[in-house]
Amino acid sequence: MNMLNSWIGYSVLVLFVIAYALIVFEEKIHLKKSKPIVLVGCIMWLLIGIYEIKHEVHHASIYSLKDGSTVHYEVRHEGGAHDFVEHLIAEIGGLFFFLLVAMTYINTLSSLNVFQALRAWLISKGLGFRSLFWATGLITFFLSPLADNLTSALLMSTVALAVSDGNRKFIVPAFVNIIVAANAGGAWSPFGDITTLMVWTAGKVDTLKFCYLMIPSIVNWFIPALIMSLFLPKGKPSGEKERIAMKPGAKRCMFFFALTIATAVSFHQFLSLPPFLGMMTGLGYLMFMQYYMQKWGEKAFLKKMGLTAERRKVSRYEFFKQVERVEFDTLLFFFGVLTAVGALSYVGFLAFVGGGVYSFMGDTYANTAIGVLSAIVDNIPIMYAVLNMDLAMGLDQWLLVTLTAGVGGSLLSVGSAAGVAVMGINRENYTFMSHLKWSPVIALGYAASIVTWRLVTMNLG
Repeated sequence: MNMLNSWIGYSVLVLFVIAYALIVFEEKIHLKKSKPIVLVGCIMWLLIGIYEIKHEVHHASIYSLKDGSTVHYEVRHEGGAHDFVEHLIAEIGGLFFFLLVAMTYINTLSSLNVFQALRAWLISKGLGFRSLFWATGLITFFLSPLADNLTSALLMSTVALAVSDGNRKFIVPAFVNIIVAANAGGAWSPFGDITTLMVWTAGKVDTLKFCYLMIPSIVNWFIPALIMSLFLPKGKPSGEKERIAMKPGAKRCMFFFALTIATAVSFHQFLSLPPFLGMMTGLGYLMFMQYYMQKWGEKAFLKKMGLTAERRKVSRYEFFKQVERVEFDTLLFFFGVLTAVGALSYVGFLAFVGGGVYSFMGDTYANTAIGVLSAIVDNIPIMYAVLNMDLAMGLDQWLLVTLTAGVGGSLLSVGSAAGVAVMGINRENYTFMSHLKWSPVIALGYAASIVTWRLVTMNLG
């Protein structure tokens, strides 16, 4: 039964558009982005369930046929919506737990002053505006593959603002540089962005194969950075220097975070098990590390400070306090998006659109367009849609769409989670229009990175 040309097809599409309109205007209406998409995503499946009961559907068959061509898509979901949703929730759950662990580690490292110490160290070096511009960009580029692009952009934009002396001519290009570096750095690591994580867990690109994207990612960041650096103000900022020491347990936490990433990679690469199991193993490392710090490590620290007992009501090493600080708006948004896009996939929209776009434009041009589109629409549903189109692409094309979906969001300030987050750091100077001024040079880097991808992956298929 074809759902596309029925009331259910039109209904789920309209609901999806309404939800996305509310997400786009999040800053204007002050409605958290997770709220509309979670509600709409579940309502879409409610309507699908009603449709199938009404029509006594036990399986759904969706066809898309383009006359006069060899393109013929047929999607069958044996068992109906129930079986499809069970498969969908397995995908969502794996990614959900993976991100939960990563965010908990980031919050713990922040509570132990790891990022604050980095910020203070950088400020203490007394660098000039141009040196700070390159230093914040470079650190962001190499921090993003481990700490993800959102966290890296937030951290380094705070550093840039702290040393800016309020100089708008430095703040705007520095913020743009940090966003481009965060998105580019996240594109060549399975852990740098949600989209790369999705590609990795789907088995489209192996862990080590992401390294093919390192040089294109460097080009994507370096060309805009080089051009923007020519317009920076001269001189040095006159900010106050401060010393911030990492708290006890910080080095242990950094070690266990690295061990957790290694465990997740090992589960996926060597055992053919879902990587979220490795991440949850790493969460166990953190829980026992914090138990040790509560029982013995903290006492040794207090004794060193000349204190007989902890004056806090809640220990700084209380594990569940770090879980409470996880950005659940992001996690629930992630759930809502994948639920809604899954509904569109079930009804048949992805097979229909994917067949048309990729057959008409070809893989390379279509994947390039995906990156431009990700500057307007969030890259998570776009990548999820691509993964669910059952495209017969080679490794080189999966690398390309991973690159473009990751770095394309840099073209606009609202095109990536990193850009949206940084807009909240200094609204007076860094705005949508101030970012748009630099979009042409970012586009130049985007084009150059695609040319570089072609050279790097020339012998791949």
